[in-house]
Amino acid sequence: MTTATITGSATTPASAVAAGRRARRRRRALLTAVLALTVVVVYALSLMIGKTFYSPVDVLRVIAGETVPGASFTVGELRLPRATLGLVAGFAFGLAGVTFQTMLRNPLASPDIIGITSGASAAAVVGIIVLSLNGTAVSLLALGGALLTAAAIYLLSNRGGFAGTRLILIGIGVAAMLDSVVTYVLSRAAAWDLQTAMQWLTGSLNGATWSTVLPLVVASAVVGPIMLAQGRNLGVLRLGDDTAAALGVHVGRTRVMLIVGAVVLLAFATAAAGPIAFVAFMAGPIAARLVGSGGSLLVPAALIGALLVLVADLIGQFAFDNRYPVGVVTGVLGAPYLIYLLIRTNRSGGAL
Repeated sequence: MTTATITGSATTPASAVAAGRRARRRRRALLTAVLALTVVVVYALSLMIGKTFYSPVDVLRVIAGETVPGASFTVGELRLPRATLGLVAGFAFGLAGVTFQTMLRNPLASPDIIGITSGASAAAVVGIIVLSLNGTAVSLLALGGALLTAAAIYLLSNRGGFAGTRLILIGIGVAAMLDSVVTYVLSRAAAWDLQTAMQWLTGSLNGATWSTVLPLVVASAVVGPIMLAQGRNLGVLRLGDDTAAALGVHVGRTRVMLIVGAVVLLAFATAAAGPIAFVAFMAGPIAARLVGSGGSLLVPAALIGALLVLVADLIGQFAFDNRYPVGVVTGVLGAPYLIYLLIRTNRSGGAL
């Protein structure tokens, strides 16, 4: 009797912990499924809503390759590339942003803040205004600018050992220098070049074509699964290098793999849609608030990123008398959220 009582009392806390973990996993799975369904619904609305409304049946017929008068051009050539660009760019921004924030254990460690998008922007502006480039050439230059900036920030911050705080501070400094380059080049630009550069800098889905969407889709299809497969290792890195190494994680290799993957996603997304403000910054913290921070945030943050871009694009197109690029809407949403997160981070010590 005594042994049974002791055994029962010893196993009860363990059972309670296991039950709690199962409940949290079910809750996370349910919320993630709801997020995914919401993204699908908003994506479908983006294809149906416009000056002319097309029914879901017409949209599905166009996607299936049938010829539908009016809808074949409007949906197939205008709305479908635009919505797909918003979906995949948001996915890439969200995944890249939460990777940096989790690895560096700081919600402010977003690519928006630490200068990587500034590298893409500076390269694109120089290409448009100084080199008189356009189209694919500007996108390739932006891609190279983001990669080179990320490499420079990592190398500068890795001297004497890797430190997340040092990387953030160096990134902020690099971003300030690159933003100064952008301002200087814009101040000397002709009016016609200035308009093109500002449209690119704002972040926009206007004029999306399959030629701009497909490289991003391919990059996301290749890099995305690799990043998601590293979700567990990313969570372990949050515990510190020594603890991660003790748990069997190859710290240096994993960190480089995650940084390269995140930068590639960010660079392709920025090259395709421009630096859509604050999406990479907001996706991770919002996902953490919704599903909890106990497990990997990669999938929820990617879904939040896609949802932010799609909803912001619909708001920019139809909520006001004038149409605004998606980057304007996300900037209006992101600025107060940045202030809120700064206050919250100062009080809580910086956890995501």
